[in-house]
Amino acid sequence: METASLKAKVIERLQNPAFLLGVYIFVAIAAGAGEYLKGAEFGSFTHYNNFLIFRQSFPHLIHYIDLYKNHEPEHFDLYKYSPAFAIGMAPFTLLPDLPGLLIWDLLNALALFFAIKSLPLNNDKVKVFMFWFILQELLTSLQNSQSNGLVVALLIFGFNKFEKGNVFLASLFILLSAYIKIFGAVALILFLFYPDKGKFILYSILWFFVLTFLPLLFVSFDQLMFLYKSWYNVVAQDHATQYGISVLGLIHTWFKADVDKNMVLLAGLVLLLLPLVRFKRYKELNFRLSYLAAILIWLIIFNHRAESPTYIVAISGVAIWYFSFPKERIDTYLIIFAFVLTSFSPTDLFPRYIREHFVTPYTLKALPCILIWIKIIFDLTSPPAPLPEEKGEMEIVNRKP
Repeated sequence: METASLKAKVIERLQNPAFLLGVYIFVAIAAGAGEYLKGAEFGSFTHYNNFLIFRQSFPHLIHYIDLYKNHEPEHFDLYKYSPAFAIGMAPFTLLPDLPGLLIWDLLNALALFFAIKSLPLNNDKVKVFMFWFILQELLTSLQNSQSNGLVVALLIFGFNKFEKGNVFLASLFILLSAYIKIFGAVALILFLFYPDKGKFILYSILWFFVLTFLPLLFVSFDQLMFLYKSWYNVVAQDHATQYGISVLGLIHTWFKADVDKNMVLLAGLVLLLLPLVRFKRYKELNFRLSYLAAILIWLIIFNHRAESPTYIVAISGVAIWYFSFPKERIDTYLIIFAFVLTSFSPTDLFPRYIREHFVTPYTLKALPCILIWIKIIFDLTSPPAPLPEEKGEMEIVNRKP
């Protein structure tokens, strides 16, 4: 009896929202502090180099320094985000490295936590499974001081605002994500599912101009145009040389083929748009949630810059797809495959030999998400299973997409 009681208490604690929030706060602080305490990497560079790239972008902006050139020895690697994002990093310039890094990681972790918490699901318990499922991938992103937790949170918030009929904030959240990482703009196609399409287009145009020209508060028009040209050149060069942990990377490593990247991207976009022909299903919450999941996964598996820390975006899509409604047995196999190979292959819990000789060389981290994405597209384009009669709205929420 005592064992059963203890087990029940443990399960209750693991499902407690306040406890989960505490876990996310702890993970964010531990990740930031851990990277800070590691000291220098590659000589004089820190383990939280990405945070320094983000933070230093604002001083570079206001001092008319090209954001997109090499800034060694200040930090290594290039800044590849919008000039507007640099303004968002202004508050961090007032803080020393450690508190700034901790707040940055907390921002990413908590934004994603509350984004998932706000998903329009009837059963809050499924969100508990989502929180635990994505935690390892979130930790990977936080340990690299990345912005991916914030990016996926903004996209989910955008979806949630669509569901509540607030197209003003929906357009803002999605465009904010795009001005951090430009691929987030793909999520704008979600507007097709909702009324007030005209308002959404107008609001999107408004936010586009606001975010594009916001840096004029700090630089001249000529300098801003120079920065956008420099940004374009960096992105174009990056596209030409990178394959990433993606469909492109998988094709390249498996078949040693240098395929036309634009053709692969176009093929992926056509497949992503294919479910949109199912107009009558737009009214189904499960269809909309599944399509959101498809977008989140697509953003990574067709991204030539996809790396391990970016997979929090794709894994969040996987979690939304699987836990939002009952699934088939094959779906359970697929999500276990993703949990083991995608989330845990970069960790010390995964056999090092397999990781170094198979997972990394053959881009296997991407494989489960690619298979799940194909399954989602197949389900969304297939005729839906008939609904049980007279069981109300809950059956619509829990149906197979």
